[in-house]
Amino acid sequence: MTATATRSPQSPQATRHSSRGKSRRREAIALVIPSLVPILVFSVVPLLNGIYLAFTNATLRRNSDNAFIGLENFGRLAGDSLFWSSFKIGMIWAVSVTVLQLVAGMGLALLLNSDLRFKSLTRVLALIPWAMPPVVVAIMWTMIYSPRSGPLNATLGFFGGPSDINWLGDFSTALPAVIVVGVWVGMPQTTVILLAGLQQIAPELYEAASVDGANAWVRFWRISLPSLRPIIASITSLNLIWNFNSFGLVYVMTEGGPGGKTMLPMLFTYLEAFKNRNLGYAAAMGDVLVIIIVVLLGGYLWTQFRKEDA
Repeated sequence: MTATATRSPQSPQATRHSSRGKSRRREAIALVIPSLVPILVFSVVPLLNGIYLAFTNATLRRNSDNAFIGLENFGRLAGDSLFWSSFKIGMIWAVSVTVLQLVAGMGLALLLNSDLRFKSLTRVLALIPWAMPPVVVAIMWTMIYSPRSGPLNATLGFFGGPSDINWLGDFSTALPAVIVVGVWVGMPQTTVILLAGLQQIAPELYEAASVDGANAWVRFWRISLPSLRPIIASITSLNLIWNFNSFGLVYVMTEGGPGGKTMLPMLFTYLEAFKNRNLGYAAAMGDVLVIIIVVLLGGYLWTQFRKEDA
C-alpha cells in the first residue's frame, strides 16, 4: 500500500506576504536603477573602454586606426623610467599628504570637540579650504609662494630669514611646498569625519577615566583612538586614493616642474594623452596605476581589519 503525499494549499496570508515581498523587490529595483544608470554610463563604460584602449595604438590624431597591438604598450611602459619616477613622486605625495592630513585633522577635531569659545564660528572657518575651488586655491598659494612679492618670503625676511626662496621653482622645495597645499586643502574633510566620530563616543567613558586619574593623553590613547580606528581606516583609504589620483592642484601650480620634481603619475598620464596624444599608451599607464593602487589599498585594509579582529 503506498501513501500519496498531498500538498496543502497555500494559505491566503502566506500568499499576501509573498506578493507583498515581490512588490517590495520591484520597488527597490525601480529605486536603484536611476542611480545605477549614471554609474554604468559614466564609470563602467569609460573604464572598460580605457582597458580596451590600452591594448591598441590609439591616438588623438585624425584617422587613427586604433589597431590591436597586444601587450606592446605595457612592455614599453615597463622600461619607461620617467613614468616610474613619476610613480615614486606620486607615492611620496599621496602618503605624505594623507598622513599629514590625518595628524592635522585629528588635532583640529580634538580642538573643535572641546569646550571652545565661538565653536560654531571656528567650525565654519575650518571648512573654508574645502569650499574653495582647487584652481582658486592653486592660484592663491602660487601668489603666497611668489619669490619676489609673496607674503611668505616677506614674513621670513621680516624675522631675519631668507627672503628670496623660489618655493615652487627650486628642486628641493617644490614638492614639500605643494604637499603643504595638499594638506591644507584636504584637512577640513578629514576633520569633519573625525569630529563626527568623536561626538559618538560616550562622555561617561572620559568621566570614568578622569576619576581613575587618567590625563588627556591617556584618555586619547585608551578611549578616543580605539573608538576612531574604523573611521581612521576608512578615511585614510579614501584620502590615499583621492590624493594619488589628484593632479589639478599641482598642474596649476607647477605643471610637474621644476625638472619633473612634482610630476605626479596622473599628471604624467594626462600629458601623455592630451599633449603627446598617445591615447593607447596613456590608457596602459592608467590601467597599471589602478592595479597598483588597488593592491596597495587592499594590503592596507587587510592589515587594519586583521588588527581589529585580533
